Amino acid sequence: MHTEDVLAAILTGLWRWDDATRTVSLDAEAARLLGLPARPAELTEGAARARFHPVDWNEIDGIVSLAVAEGTLAEARLRVMDGHGRVIRTVRTRAKPIVDGTPPARDDGRRGSGFRLVGTFQEVPEQRPGTAARTPVTGDWRRSREAFLLDAGRALAEARSTEEVLRVAASLSMPGFSPDGLAVFGVAGDRLTIIGHHGHSLGDEGPFADMPLDTDYPAAEVVRSGRAIYLPTPDDYRDRYPTAWPLAKRFGRESWAFLPLIVAGRTMGAWMAAFTHRVAFTPDERSVLTTVARMLAQALARAGVAESERELSLGLQRSMMPVLGPAVPGMEVAARYVPTGGGLQVGGDWYDMIQLPGGRVAFVIGDVQGHDVRAAGLMGQLRIALRAYASEGHRPDAVLSRASRFLYGMTEGTGPWDGSPDGGGPGGDTSADGRFATCLYLEVDPAKGTVDIARAGHPDPAIRMADGTVLLRPTDGGLPLGIVPDTDYPTTRFVLEPGETLMICTDGLLETGGHDMETGWLRVRKLLEEYDPGAESLDVLADALVQAVHGPGSHHTTGPFADRREDDIAVLLLSRTGEPATRRTAPRRTVLSVAQAEPERIAAARHQLRELLHDWADEDQVDAAVLMVSEMVTNVLVHTDGDALLVAEAAGEHGARLLRVEVADGSDELPHRRRPGEMASSGRGLVLMEMLAHAWGVDPRGEGKSIWFELYESGAEPPDAETCLAPPEP
Repeated sequence: MHTEDVLAAILTGLWRWDDATRTVSLDAEAARLLGLPARPAELTEGAARARFHPVDWNEIDGIVSLAVAEGTLAEARLRVMDGHGRVIRTVRTRAKPIVDGTPPARDDGRRGSGFRLVGTFQEVPEQRPGTAARTPVTGDWRRSREAFLLDAGRALAEARSTEEVLRVAASLSMPGFSPDGLAVFGVAGDRLTIIGHHGHSLGDEGPFADMPLDTDYPAAEVVRSGRAIYLPTPDDYRDRYPTAWPLAKRFGRESWAFLPLIVAGRTMGAWMAAFTHRVAFTPDERSVLTTVARMLAQALARAGVAESERELSLGLQRSMMPVLGPAVPGMEVAARYVPTGGGLQVGGDWYDMIQLPGGRVAFVIGDVQGHDVRAAGLMGQLRIALRAYASEGHRPDAVLSRASRFLYGMTEGTGPWDGSPDGGGPGGDTSADGRFATCLYLEVDPAKGTVDIARAGHPDPAIRMADGTVLLRPTDGGLPLGIVPDTDYPTTRFVLEPGETLMICTDGLLETGGHDMETGWLRVRKLLEEYDPGAESLDVLADALVQAVHGPGSHHTTGPFADRREDDIAVLLLSRTGEPATRRTAPRRTVLSVAQAEPERIAAARHQLRELLHDWADEDQVDAAVLMVSEMVTNVLVHTDGDALLVAEAAGEHGARLLRVEVADGSDELPHRRRPGEMASSGRGLVLMEMLAHAWGVDPRGEGKSIWFELYESGAEPPDAETCLAPPEP
């Protein structure tokens, strides 16, 4: 008797589905069950689809894909429809996928997926209305499953570490068959290890924590084969894995599912879901478990990469970021570095402190373009080069010139530049091999308080004076390092008085948090003004500066604020100790040079003077002083061939202070008073000084001259004010 005859006798039809040609072959009984004449038939996929309820047919695709992937039976209930759209019967189908080698071409020219299904049809009683809502293909269960998978995918995607992934997996509540025991296995060489587990007591993982991959254990077989294993009953477990059964028996579970964790075609481990109740592992249930296993594998892979990156970034930071050296006599120093939140959390910002002969100390802060490993590598090399040049005894300008030549050679000098000679930022796209760096190099004499600064396209330093006044200290500068092989970096010198604090930083401190350089500076300036050096250490100020940008704890490399970092931050604070003048009588002093090629810095001079006089009692006097400074500096640039040097100092008791402003130049020609007409555009400088200043004069010097004026805050000349020089005759 043929097989077809046996199946027909028990009212079971036989069918074959060829995925390559998209055809379905039916024997006589199968054709009858589908409402066709009771004789063998061959249908196209479209014709076969028309015989079934569309909802049921849509489910078939996923069930078949799952069976092909797992090498298991595809089982489903299907409602058969007549030509008028009425359900005539319900059949149950069971099919076994047979995977071919190379699939033949289909009629439409494309290749099929290379498998055939051989299965049976058998009529079954129609589902009762009370249970229809819980069938594998329709109703509440299916909607609950879709909602569960959506929530599970979102939760696993948000997990940032292996620990978080395991915690999310343990909290998943699958619709109708939630496991109460979970374990995630990993692979280390030829050994199976446990990454984490849930629903077991501490120490229960001992026998499973480290076993060879050839062990007769379900998880080991899953890793070896890449296929899921379902054990619906304890008998199934005991019969299939008699050696491992005594270890599993003591946990009192009734059903087990072991699924491979596959990423990019490689099995990286296995996931076990154990149940205290019996689970039949229907196609729908297997589909849910398989989908969760795929999401879990992706989440674990992402978490592993993120943890490796964090470990690498920590190692890079430990090896590249220096610690501040020994204490500097007469100085207090503090520094902070906050890496960017993107990528490896390491970038091109750095600071350094270098001991020099004679008790002098050099401080460096810089920023290599980029926030990647390449930037970190260049930063490390540049930091070593700067240390070497400084240790050779070169002055600040020579140190930066040599460092620029070094970086240009390292990066081949291919980066385009579209910025001012005094610094700024990159213009256009800079190639990966054409990196540049901004840098600020300070050489400090702690005994005298002198500071020599050379600047390469970096933000200017800021000074907090003893009375709490905060000023940006404009300094001469040159191009960022690495732009051209040979460039000059002029040096600016000033004195850091006792009680004054110098701050240098990278642009990340100013521009992070949606700020630009101007608004970012206002935020930082407020913190510097609120700092109380008598009650707080410099470390308190350093923490306050970075916390204002990223929140508490942000100077660490990990934490709740890691994802908010937009740019690296490096900040270095230097304060000269010693007894300052009283807060009310401490003199304020600012110095600014304006070169012939930089007339735009006249605006900076006006702004600098307003900052110096921020608490001056008479606002009209402030306006007058700003106007006179503008006239004096402009006259130097227009009527001489040299640069202008502005020195402004305010001293005395608040409300009765003396402001003295000097503008020096290298020309011996003395100014002359003129009588400009109504339409004249110049010649009013000395006239304005006569009208607005309480005292003014011209001091000839060995090389050049100095024009000065004085203003008295009270409006009356202080008793100790020096007598002004008579203005020169016209």
